[in-house]
Amino acid sequence: MSEPKKTKKPSRQQVFTLLVQIGRKVGDGLPDKATGAALMCFASGIDEAEAVRETVAILKQADTNPLDVTGYGTLEEREAEGQEIDAEERGLMQRALEENSVIIAQMTPFYD
Repeated sequence: MSEPKKTKKPSRQQVFTLLVQIGRKVGDGLPDKATGAALMCFASGIDEAEAVRETVAILKQADTNPLDVTGYGTLEEREAEGQEIDAEERGLMQRALEENSVIIAQMTPFYD
């Protein structure tokens, strides 16, 4: 008698695009004269609130000082708004989903 095959539940995880502003903190790895930075992140989560919580927690573990997070929605939401998403960005989003992780896609330091 064979075991019934277990059907894998479809994942409810989605990938959200987040813009995180960080301030200075000792050991944060930002350029010397930078006053902070903006990080474009792709983060997986059941909902945007979970993606934000996970992103902030990981950034704090990485010795950064997250100050503000702005959510830009999922891939589908961004496409519905008419945004163009290139192949590289899609690849990073897919990686965040597969690895259930936070990917920092871009860092822009701020200077006075």
